[in-house]
Amino acid sequence: MTQSVRPGAMLGIGLGVLAYALFSVHDADIKWVVNELPVWEVLFARSVTIVAGSLLIGRRALAVRAVSTPMRAALTGRSVLLLTAWLLYYVASRYLPLAQMLTLYFAAPVLTTLMAAPLLGEKVTRARWISVGVGFLGVLVACDPFGLAFSLPVLMVLIAAALWGYSVILMRRIARRESSLLQMLFQNSFFMVVTGIASLLTWQHPNPGQIALMLASGVLGGFGQFCIFEAARHAPASVMATVEYTALVWAFVLGYAIWGDIPHLAVWVGAALILAAGALLLIAERRAGGGGDG
Repeated sequence: MTQSVRPGAMLGIGLGVLAYALFSVHDADIKWVVNELPVWEVLFARSVTIVAGSLLIGRRALAVRAVSTPMRAALTGRSVLLLTAWLLYYVASRYLPLAQMLTLYFAAPVLTTLMAAPLLGEKVTRARWISVGVGFLGVLVACDPFGLAFSLPVLMVLIAAALWGYSVILMRRIARRESSLLQMLFQNSFFMVVTGIASLLTWQHPNPGQIALMLASGVLGGFGQFCIFEAARHAPASVMATVEYTALVWAFVLGYAIWGDIPHLAVWVGAALILAAGALLLIAERRAGGGGDG
């Protein structure tokens, strides 16, 4: 018998879908601008924008909490993992098509699901395993990994995926005790300092168009981060693993719209499997009453 839906978990799924849509546009923005400017500089401008927005909203109380939080070690560790992952990912973006790059990156949801039970104590239901499995099968079909030439950029994206998978587990832990706004401020302050120092060595004066793109990456990234942090407060990490696959569909659309990348038939079949995985997850979570942490 179908139980009532717990609104929080369904809200988490909705926020996750929105977050990955924003991140896909954000990634396309950054892929465009890093072809002309150093990646350090782009990430620095992005971080400054998000820090400024966070402080504008949270003001002094947020800054004080960021300094005094007992989660400093976890927040710092996650910031290091993410910065390393993003640097590898965005450097590799110079050499790989957007859809292929995201496809490789989607080893991360599988890793997140594998780690959710031992590290978070989540009950990963059969439906969640099937959903993440169908989604990953869609990724494999779309990517044709056996026809993909191994290269340094490919390795960089795979390492980034592993780092991101573990960072999602940390995000879930932190979200139980700290606000989304604090996580945004702490994480991007760390990025701002590190990338700011590196930018001093590689700085190139951006033109007005490049400045606009970097500011846009900050706005998109900031909204995306807020949505993903809020999603982590409501939906289990194993559920968010499947939601993450929706970004691949956006990548296909943006890749065609911006760079004229025309997906092959296998890409469309893979995308259909990914959408099916998402639909399966929604149905299963509704029937389970919203999918608690178990």
